[in-house]
Amino acid sequence: MSNGTKTIKSKKATPWIRRSVQIFFFALVALIATNEALGERGITSLSFVKGASLHAICPFGGVVSFWQLATAGTLVKKVHESSVALAVIALFLSVLFGPVVCGWICPLGSAQEWIGSIGRRLFKKKYNTFVPGRLDKVLRYLRYVVLVWVSYMTIVTGKLFFQEYDPYFALFNFWTGELAIAGALILVATLAGSLFVERPFCKYACPYGAFQGIFNLFRVFGVKRNAPTCISCKACDKACPMNIEVSTSGTVRDHQCITCLKCTSEDSCPVEATVVVAAGSFVEKAVPAEKEAV
Repeated sequence: MSNGTKTIKSKKATPWIRRSVQIFFFALVALIATNEALGERGITSLSFVKGASLHAICPFGGVVSFWQLATAGTLVKKVHESSVALAVIALFLSVLFGPVVCGWICPLGSAQEWIGSIGRRLFKKKYNTFVPGRLDKVLRYLRYVVLVWVSYMTIVTGKLFFQEYDPYFALFNFWTGELAIAGALILVATLAGSLFVERPFCKYACPYGAFQGIFNLFRVFGVKRNAPTCISCKACDKACPMNIEVSTSGTVRDHQCITCLKCTSEDSCPVEATVVVAAGSFVEKAVPAEKEAV
């Protein structure tokens, strides 16, 4: 019972599906990176991922290559055609569902989240609240500065400029000669920071996350709250890794949303069909009879 409203809890599949997807892509990227490193040492590699590389499967490389591809007809050094194709696919998904790549696929985002679960156990309610609210709001726009800087430098140099600073690249190259000191330090800071702040790199510094976040403003399928059935328990706010106040929203348009669906009725919200992903205007529904106060 809560606020005079009876809620029904049931086993929900979304968290397990999402976790399985995250594990799959993390393992796949780790396998590709390991296989590439072994191949460079002349060790027999796995045939089904032979030729694949981190550069070939990173959509951000395709994003920062668009300008050079459009003006010169060539790709930025080390960026593969597959990276551009993945960037287009990710762009299509973003228009429909927002930053699903960030919330479901990105291995670095998943790693931060998994370490964050340790921080949540250590600090409980204090977790993800260490950064003062005013400072947090300012820092969240820093990633757009990084996006502009990285895009400009990539255009000017014609090289994959961000590689030396990219913690994602460092995560899967710490045993190779391509690992840059700056990238390693940022990776360590990111993983350590995840014990105190949920997804710190995603929130404050990720240029691809900044690019993806723009699509939250006009995505086709948005996270929506049905006010009549909402019991104001704020479970959605507590579950959101990006500290978005879902409980006060009609449709979530926050640029930080990663479409993780943790706030929805398929995960944390205890009332059915109250926080959902839907297209168009959300048609408000009355409180179902079985959930009315008894």
